[in-house]
Amino acid sequence: MIVALIIACEVGFWVLLAAGLALRYLARMPRLGAAVLLCEPLMELVLLVVTTLDLKNGAEPDWKHGLAALYIGYTVAYGHYTIKWLDGHAAHRLAGGPKPAGAGYGKARAAHEWKLWVRTVVAAAVALGLLQVAIWYVGDAGDVSSLKAWQFGALRAVGIHALVAVGYTIWPKKAPAGGEERPVLAKTDR
Repeated sequence: MIVALIIACEVGFWVLLAAGLALRYLARMPRLGAAVLLCEPLMELVLLVVTTLDLKNGAEPDWKHGLAALYIGYTVAYGHYTIKWLDGHAAHRLAGGPKPAGAGYGKARAAHEWKLWVRTVVAAAVALGLLQVAIWYVGDAGDVSSLKAWQFGALRAVGIHALVAVGYTIWPKKAPAGGEERPVLAKTDR
């Protein structure tokens, strides 16, 4: 049931996001669109409650509970960022707004990657906290090795993302020749 709920939360995230942006820019109802976008965190709250109830009702902690914790952590750290990023692109494409700035090149790109790494640290911290609470909650009554493995996975993600940021710091991405941020594609290339 938890896996189905995680999938439903992910699908719901994108459906609410599309509906909110469509209301905001296509239907010209910005307040209603913002209200729909504000419903996003409710799905994670439902996932947290259902996962807690599942453990409370005696379910053996396993990979599903770990995945739920990581999903919630990711959503806490990256959910608003993703919505803001897509909102900027929707405003540009659908409402004639300015083109959103990209990640940039050189030092600006490295700084961007480090900011994303901080988000990954926040996601991991939330997941680690939720997993630790679950471990304490289950206690000696159940096998918590799966939850501990997910904690290690969260820390591993932080380490891998740090390597990516270090890579952009040591070997900065260079701007393309001619100063264009992205090459313009011909109609046949699209």
